[in-house]
Order: sequence, then C-alpha cells, then structure tokens
Amino acid sequence: MTAAGAEETTALQGLTVLVAGASSASGTAVSEALAAGGAKVVAVGSNAARLEAALASVPQAELRTCDLSRPGDVANLASDLQETHGGVDGLIHLVGGWRGGASLLDQRDADWDFLQTNILTTLRNVSRSFYEQLAASPRGRLAIVSSTSLDSPTPGNAGYAAAKAAAETWVQSIAAGFSGTDAAAVVFVVKALVDDAMRAAQPERKFPDFTDVSELGQAAVRLFSTPAAPLNGRRISLLPSDYV
Repeated sequence: MTAAGAEETTALQGLTVLVAGASSASGTAVSEALAAGGAKVVAVGSNAARLEAALASVPQAELRTCDLSRPGDVANLASDLQETHGGVDGLIHLVGGWRGGASLLDQRDADWDFLQTNILTTLRNVSRSFYEQLAASPRGRLAIVSSTSLDSPTPGNAGYAAAKAAAETWVQSIAAGFSGTDAAAVVFVVKALVDDAMRAAQPERKFPDFTDVSELGQAAVRLFSTPAAPLNGRRISLLPSDYV
C-alpha cells in the first residue's frame, strides 16, 4: 500500500457517519467510500433484509433499521447513537425516489405524498433529531442529493422538482444554523445517478452527464477534509462535465 493509500484509509478515523437510505445503490457506494476512509458507518434503511444484502460489501458497517418518516422512531435512533457512540459527525441523506407524469395534470396525489414523505419528511426528521450532534462535532457535515431539474422544471416533473426545492431550502436553513460552528450543510447536485447494475441492464445507453455513484461516495468523503466555513451552504455540482 502506498503512503497516499494509507492516508486515505485513515482520513476519517474517529468519525461516525450516518447514511440514511443506505440500501440504495448510492447509499451502498457512499457507505463503502466512508468506511474505506476510516469512518464508522451507521447504515440506516427501512428493510433489514434489503439493508443486509446491500451492505454485504461493507461488513464493518453498523446496520440499523428505522422508519425515517416517523419522528419518534428517528428521535429514538438519535438518542441511542448519542448514548452508544457519543453522537454522529456526519449525516448523508439519500432517501428519495422519483414520481412524475407526462403533464402537470398527470401528477397524482399519491405521487406527491410519496415524494413529500421520502424527500422532505425524512430529511426534516433526521436533521432535527441529529442537528445538535452535528453542530457539536468538530467536523459535523450534512449533505443531500438534489437535481438539475430545479434549474429547468417541466410539467411532468413538477412534484419531484418542488419536493427537491423544499429539501434544498431546508438544508440552507440548517446551514444558517451551523454558521459560526465547525459544522457544514451542503447540497450535491446531479442530473441523475448511475451504477454498474444500470449499465449492465442497458448497455446501449450512454447515460449522458449522469454521475457515477462512486463519485458521490468520494464527494461525501471530501466533505470531512474541507473546512466548514467555505463549505457551508454550498450547492456543489457533481455533473461529470463540471468535475472531469
């Protein structure tokens, strides 16, 4: 192992990072990257079997099941992690999903309920429950993933873009609260995320300007080596055209 590689595996030593939505492809990639950097990863999902299968590549991760849409359940999780780990230093919120239609009139109430619950309600619950732990950490970091669709919303993705916009506003409010501390809250912006399974299923696709989940993982790691003040409140593009 090179010196650079050795440094990379200990850069996050001593930090505890919660990954919400860890059983997704992006959650697995972020958990792998954080664990490789030396962090203690607390991987949270709503389904124990799915979580265990997804995180098989990160055996050192601590798996927790929790319905993040239920504030009481999240508060209990935060209290337990405060007691067992002294709190968390990072929160990477990857709970989400997409719903849409061909037009504005195709936006169903059930779709909106799904988007609001997964994108916004879960973020509201975990950020409120873990806010004090993150603010007290010398390297407290919170991040969500948002979308370029906010820059050019369409009738078909109105609900999705509106929910993401609300989530971004919530994060900016957290950033304002973190001002003057060693904590920072950021938004990662992507067009969409791609992983090896998607490429294998559709080898004919080029996935133009999609962000690989591995890059999201590395971006999450970089948060903890970047000073809080210039980072806090930033909307960080992870479009390949911007970082290649």
